[in-house]
Amino acid sequence: MKSKEDNTQKKTKKLSSKELSWVLYDVGNSAYTLLACALIPIWYKSLAVGDGAGHISSDRATAYYAVAIAVMTVVSALIGPVCGAIADHMRIKKAIFSTTVVVGVSACILNGFTPTWVLFLVIYVLTKIFYNASLVFYDSMLVDVTTKDRMDEVSSYGYAWGYLGSCVPFLVSLAAYICGPDMLGYISNRLSMIIGFAVTGIWWFVVTIPLFKSYKQVNYVSYAADKDIHKNFENDVFIRDNIKEKNKTNKNPGVLRLIADAFAQIFGTIKKIATKDKKVGLFLVAFFLYIDGVGTIIDNCINIGTDLKLDSVGQVVFLLFTQIVACIGSLVFGRLSQTYKTTTLLYVCIAGYFAVCLYALTLHDLIGFGIMAFGVGCFQGSLQALSRSYFSKIIPPENSGEYFGIYDIFAKGASFLGSLVIASVKLAGGTINVAVATMAIFFAVGFVFLRLADRYDAPGHENN
Repeated sequence: MKSKEDNTQKKTKKLSSKELSWVLYDVGNSAYTLLACALIPIWYKSLAVGDGAGHISSDRATAYYAVAIAVMTVVSALIGPVCGAIADHMRIKKAIFSTTVVVGVSACILNGFTPTWVLFLVIYVLTKIFYNASLVFYDSMLVDVTTKDRMDEVSSYGYAWGYLGSCVPFLVSLAAYICGPDMLGYISNRLSMIIGFAVTGIWWFVVTIPLFKSYKQVNYVSYAADKDIHKNFENDVFIRDNIKEKNKTNKNPGVLRLIADAFAQIFGTIKKIATKDKKVGLFLVAFFLYIDGVGTIIDNCINIGTDLKLDSVGQVVFLLFTQIVACIGSLVFGRLSQTYKTTTLLYVCIAGYFAVCLYALTLHDLIGFGIMAFGVGCFQGSLQALSRSYFSKIIPPENSGEYFGIYDIFAKGASFLGSLVIASVKLAGGTINVAVATMAIFFAVGFVFLRLADRYDAPGHENN
């Protein structure tokens, strides 16, 4: 953990070429995240909603979209640990990362050509799965592109640049939508979709090229027969001892072996948390609940507006505004964390989201949607960033890898339960206002579990 000396403000250094190439991937993948949040639901409903054959009602379209998100979430959560195990393996991280990116980008571009809403959803889910898989490898690359003392700074750059950089291709996609049949009518809905998905996919790929070229895997696991791994630390970078000699004698384990080892590690860590560390266990329950609420609102924000028949362009403009607010909000809460306890700030963020959910009951016009978007922006990035930093303070630092493996499952599981709740409410005939308001339950119960976790000590760890 950091000492007081470590927490002293350091003079900011420029990003190295390797660090910059790593940061740029956040700029690329965030462009797809913004498109998925803002325009993909609109294009999906343009294909799905109607009175003729092959079309469905708006309520059913919203429900099926929520189910698709839930399916994608479960699959991503299940393959995450396997990707993590593979990411640590010898010299294959770059190749598999490149594969996930290429497949994700290709599926993204292909999504613009889909003729039916069913195929549209299938390819959308496929894109999101490979997108999430690429992030597992991407996150693990940080230790290879920078030094230990710069990890927080470089990671923060990626987070901030991702919010702002994603707006560039999105403005082109938004222009294509405005020129489409819903607005100016200069181009067809099909061409509007093709332009939006193609620009996003190309941007995603192009800004990843520097990482393709510059990344070299420094840290990896060399499987010996007895699994004895010798660890050294040199220049703040974790390396394996006698790598060249091991390469001559060790064979890569098979895929089934990697999968078995990954799940064995997961179950072992879960057992350890459940029996020995109540603070971590209670926090993970809290995190799963409130981050599920966060993910659900993000994934369904445009569906909220379309169900209320709000102006589509106005919704998208407010979502762009949310990106800027989220960037500023995360920086503000980051500064406040130097003065206030992390848990105190987490309580504020959770309470803020709780209020946003209840406010949805009164939502009926575009101005109200803008107010809700502003509220989400204030707490969205802050809640995610503070949760990660708090978790790092309460776990054993020597076991951070296996603990964050579990954390990643809960993070990837965001929006699973919430999406099912929204689908259930809509299929039962409830309004979107009521469906969003039910998310307040997730934040309320998450708040309670966080309070319970805060009562336990984490012996030997930094006081939060």
